[in-house]
Amino acid sequence: MSIWYKSYTIEELKEKITNTLAETLGIKLTEITPDSLKCNMEVLQHTKQSMGILHGGASAALCETLGSIASNLIVNPEKYFCLGLDINASHVRPVSGGFIYAIAKPVHLGRRTHIWRINITNEDGKLVCTSRLTMAVVSIDENNNRQDNK
Repeated sequence: MSIWYKSYTIEELKEKITNTLAETLGIKLTEITPDSLKCNMEVLQHTKQSMGILHGGASAALCETLGSIASNLIVNPEKYFCLGLDINASHVRPVSGGFIYAIAKPVHLGRRTHIWRINITNEDGKLVCTSRLTMAVVSIDENNNRQDNK
């Protein structure tokens, strides 16, 4: 049984990251399964820090991008949207080149919050970063306005 609001294709999802930070970083959505979303990213000079290894912020941005897209695929887009509330990323292993691969899987899918575990691995399948992302599920009123603290 799928966790998604409806059936999506990777081609449909690629449109969601056009002209965004994800596109700037080179994040490529690669697979949607019944309970996960996957992507990859090449480690290039613009995603590295001064020591020549993948910047932790690039890893965190990848995790938040993947989890955010996944959360928004679970809710009815006419009634709700999801925003990042909290992210924690533990950087386990440095990467200086090649590709990294990420998978987002839900830990909790509630009415008001979603929690995701996003793991990034290197080309050898070794853990590079593990992240926990909490997403807020926000209602949209009939005029397409956010229902927040105005």
